[in-house]
Amino acid sequence: MQTILSEIQETVSQYARIISQVIGVDVEIVDNRFVRIAGTGFYAGKVDEDMSGEGFVFKAAMETGETQVIRDPGRNRLCISCPKQLVCAEKLELCTPISLGGETIGVIDLICFTDAQRDKLLGNFDAYLAFLEQIAEFISGKAYERKERQRTELMIRLMNQVVDRTNRCVIILNREDRISFANHNAIQQLELGGTSSGQAVSLRATGDSFFDNDAFKLAIDGREFDLVGNIFPVELDLEDYVKIIVFNELKVVRTRINQLTGSAGERYGLDDILGESPAIVELKRQVRKIASSTSTVLVRGESGTGKEMVARAIHAESDRRGEPFVAINCGAIPDTLLESELFGYVKGAFTGADPKGKIGKFELASKGVLFLDEIGDMPLYLQVKLLRVLEEKQIVRIGSNNAVSVDIRIIAASHKNLPEMIREHKFREDLFYRLNVIPLEIPPLRERRVDIEPLMRFFIRKYCTLFNKQFRTLDPQVVAAFLTYGWPGNVRELENSVEFMINMMDADGVLGTALLPRSLTETDGDTADAAPGVRSLRDLEHEEIRKALELYGTSTQGKKMAARQLGIGVATLYRKLDAANLSD
Repeated sequence: MQTILSEIQETVSQYARIISQVIGVDVEIVDNRFVRIAGTGFYAGKVDEDMSGEGFVFKAAMETGETQVIRDPGRNRLCISCPKQLVCAEKLELCTPISLGGETIGVIDLICFTDAQRDKLLGNFDAYLAFLEQIAEFISGKAYERKERQRTELMIRLMNQVVDRTNRCVIILNREDRISFANHNAIQQLELGGTSSGQAVSLRATGDSFFDNDAFKLAIDGREFDLVGNIFPVELDLEDYVKIIVFNELKVVRTRINQLTGSAGERYGLDDILGESPAIVELKRQVRKIASSTSTVLVRGESGTGKEMVARAIHAESDRRGEPFVAINCGAIPDTLLESELFGYVKGAFTGADPKGKIGKFELASKGVLFLDEIGDMPLYLQVKLLRVLEEKQIVRIGSNNAVSVDIRIIAASHKNLPEMIREHKFREDLFYRLNVIPLEIPPLRERRVDIEPLMRFFIRKYCTLFNKQFRTLDPQVVAAFLTYGWPGNVRELENSVEFMINMMDADGVLGTALLPRSLTETDGDTADAAPGVRSLRDLEHEEIRKALELYGTSTQGKKMAARQLGIGVATLYRKLDAANLSD
């Protein structure tokens, strides 16, 4: 381990030579480890030697912090333990401590080997001693400077570590707007590589501001970045440190807002769309084909059919799966707020707005997918603005004059009859055709009854796990009730019905007809395809089984296909056939 004197060894050696030249004696300077740091004359070739075995005078000077004068080397009490006591060639020795902050960090030792040297030193002793003490102070001063420089370097390294660990980017510019320092995040976001120092930077404020941060564009190395942050002047007179910029790239801000607000939501893929009906199989096939496109999609279907799930599946199957999926229900937000939700606004845009500004859904969805649910509820004046975004790929925040480029895929959805709304002048025809580039239709649950039982069993597992309940038996009459009900609320209503039944289920784990929601048992309920009069659930079940057998045949393979379309297992089908005397 180095000592402070060994770290300034060259400076110490220069002082040793100065002393030797002025006084005309041999000089050695030793640190507090008793290692010779510098030497002249006899000691010039003995630098870096360990003196701990013979440096008794050094030890006395270091322990007492006082100058030691040995006028009779070999006979002085300090020389008793010295191995060279009886053969000492020295005529006089003068040892002065070097102190720093109350600690002795070394000594300056003068040695006279001739009577002439001894007489010269003693003849002007006080002056030479004062000179020696002054040199000791000079060396102490250099050691202090070295320590302070080390401390400053450590503080800079510490501050750099702190700055590197902040989640924001920091760069410092000099008077010529060239980078003097860039932290790790800045190097990454600005793609600076390992050559950030000295690169020229151009800054241009846009006049917009968000979250108490200003928006500006930064150009470097032929590239331009949209940043949000602050620029601070350095109040010290340092040529290389004139301007501090603390920022984040706008796309990073968007991503973090999505993470904090949960805009990305749950991730659904095609496997999460349950059903084996021909309509669902075809829908999945279409989703796979169009997922990687950038064209707009219009998903149509009744409320509760799962339009958002289809939109999320398109996102999950596409090249944008790693980017945001942002959803907004156009019918759930008042017209006066919908525009600001979609386009965002800058600081002070209008009375009542968040004084920090807000980033809109178009920007939050950048590089990803924006799902506009219930697009039929969007007011006409916003339909015009949406059409412009689709055509120009740019938005303008409320209160701003700056156009912002957005790279998003729009997926819209509606349960309304949009062509009818066009005839009634409630929906723009040009926007409809711009959205309807890829139309997807989700059939209602009553038109794909084969999917009902698989959905039932999925939601039973889901809510039993959620409510920590044990499921044992499902009454066939419950399945029949589900199969014959019209489901005006579609999958959403089916899920709610299962959730209700699991909540009401007893510890025996039996889902029986007594647990059926009232909507499924009332004969005057809204069942979309109910025939006049009342028929038993068993008769309706038998009728569906007969239809399936007529369609697929009564062979083993035919029964397998019939069971699949009915949404039941083959063993269950055989059991029902035996119970109804429908077997071959």
